[in-house]
Amino acid sequence: MQGRLWEPHFATDRKYPLPEIQNPNLQSQGPGGGSGGDMHTTLSFMLLVILLFFGYEFFVKPKPTPPAPPAHEQSQTTQGARSAPAAATAAQQGGAQKTAKAALPAISAKSVSATTIENGVYRIVFSNQGGEIKQWFLKKYNNNRGTPLNMVQPQIADRFGYPLSFFTYDPALNKQLNQALYKVTVLGGQRAANGALLAPATIRFEYAADGIEAVKTIHFDSSYVISVDAEVTRNGAPVRALLAWPAGLGDMTEFRSASLLPTESLASAASQFMWSANGKLHSIKAVKVSGNATLAEPFSYAAITDLYFAAAFLPNNPAQATVVTLHHAVELPTKPGKSNGKEKMADVIGLAMGSTSGITHLRLFAGPKETDVLNSIHAMGSNGTLTGPPLTPLIQFGWFSIIAKPLYLAMRFLHHLLGPGKDNWGWAIVIVTLIVNMLMLPTRMMMMKSSVKMMRIQPKVEALKRKYAHLKLNDPKRTEMNTEMMQLYQSEGVSLYGGCLPMLIQMPLLYAVYEVLENAIELRQAHWLWLPDLSMPDPYYILPILIIITMFLVQYITPSPGMDPAQRRMMAFFMPVMFGFFMLHFPSGLALYWGMGNIINLIIQLWINQSKMGKEMHAMAARRAAKKAGDRRALARR
Repeated sequence: MQGRLWEPHFATDRKYPLPEIQNPNLQSQGPGGGSGGDMHTTLSFMLLVILLFFGYEFFVKPKPTPPAPPAHEQSQTTQGARSAPAAATAAQQGGAQKTAKAALPAISAKSVSATTIENGVYRIVFSNQGGEIKQWFLKKYNNNRGTPLNMVQPQIADRFGYPLSFFTYDPALNKQLNQALYKVTVLGGQRAANGALLAPATIRFEYAADGIEAVKTIHFDSSYVISVDAEVTRNGAPVRALLAWPAGLGDMTEFRSASLLPTESLASAASQFMWSANGKLHSIKAVKVSGNATLAEPFSYAAITDLYFAAAFLPNNPAQATVVTLHHAVELPTKPGKSNGKEKMADVIGLAMGSTSGITHLRLFAGPKETDVLNSIHAMGSNGTLTGPPLTPLIQFGWFSIIAKPLYLAMRFLHHLLGPGKDNWGWAIVIVTLIVNMLMLPTRMMMMKSSVKMMRIQPKVEALKRKYAHLKLNDPKRTEMNTEMMQLYQSEGVSLYGGCLPMLIQMPLLYAVYEVLENAIELRQAHWLWLPDLSMPDPYYILPILIIITMFLVQYITPSPGMDPAQRRMMAFFMPVMFGFFMLHFPSGLALYWGMGNIINLIIQLWINQSKMGKEMHAMAARRAAKKAGDRRALARR
């Protein structure tokens, strides 16, 4: 039965081929099959001899009653049985093995019990039912209720399974292994005042019944990582049993009814399946993860992640690692925190890892995606030591990571200079905003100079337009106008893209800042002045309002003589309102960056307006406006 279950997944494994079954009665025949007439004669003669022999034995020869054989003759009879064909001998040995295994004493506990172990960073609660993890609290991180974060999402785990449960391709065996009561043995470690076992220590779970034997041995130290050895056998044969983190992480608060504020986002929407194989990192969004898909690669590690936390398996022998991806769908209300309304499906993923050898040796990390923590955890290297790739790539900054990573490092550096307080992350954002805007000041001055040059040649541009005004839009001679216009720009040193350069630089920079503020766990629950959490939207809408006002003022005092006044007024109102609306739903750290940038730009523009170049721009803009007003009055008199 077990061979059938594994056949679809390991059909290409040629290490243990099935024995070829042949009919021994046909082995003497050659390729031609022999002579038909001689064979019939021989068989007829043999059949006649057999009939005569059995007829004599049963009808003529008397049958004496045999005495019971002594003990030494029984052993001879047993030895004589060894001369039977190989197939019969194998069957007898297999039956004896099954009988012996079934006769082994059962190992289990009488009742459900819990074992708690802790160190400086976690407190883990195990249940002897399944030998599973029921709770994994992170001591240095809180949930949105202000209590230690549980890496196990209880509502999801109740439905789909708890961490370190066994995963096989046999549902009945899964149920037996994960519902059995295991015998618990504690090795080493001291007890705290609250009864918890203190790391370093080892916990061993054992279970045996009906030919099934299962053992889990978990080792604990002072880090976020635990080491796990596991093995399952059936009648002495190894079973490919993987260890699973079945579904979700504890940071996914949306699965608790009425737990989200209206401004909170779904952590499950950002969850990914990530793995490192052959020196390359790969990632798949939760919605694209296949359920119960078996992957066989030299995995350095495989993980499920959300924005700020991860659960990662690191095999001791990457060459023998095998992974199964798990995908579940859960119904959620469309309006978080409200019981009424329509429901939508949320994707929840998990994974299981084991070894193709049937015996699993791996490490499990469950904790924060914090740079220093992940950089200290390495996968197993090819030399059998912990020199493989670190878990740091689990922190992703998107397409503009080449900009986002330096920004993140700059914020970390400033935070260290300012002190360890979480409120100093807000001040770090303010300082980074100031530095970025100062670095962009040359591009802003370049844009102003380009605008001045454009304003100076504006009469020549309008003369060219009047020269070709009589032509239709599809007239081929209009290309001559474009050619003359480009020659004019070139001779006057005007760049058509000079005014767009600052915006082209700002957009990738803004996106990079957004990625940093969304993915940096240091900003999670970091407060600043009235903001309780820089990774969440401003609950009082102060920053969105500030953005609308400052953007309007910047555009209002910035001269734009080349733009139509009606268009300028529309942009002066529309753009600030649009950006302010967006910032209602973005992290307040991003709104702080944008708002402070607007204030700095307002100060810079006031300074530019008082400069020689600024005064010249305002004068030309005033003359242009007066000219247009005069033209409109003249047209009105006509």
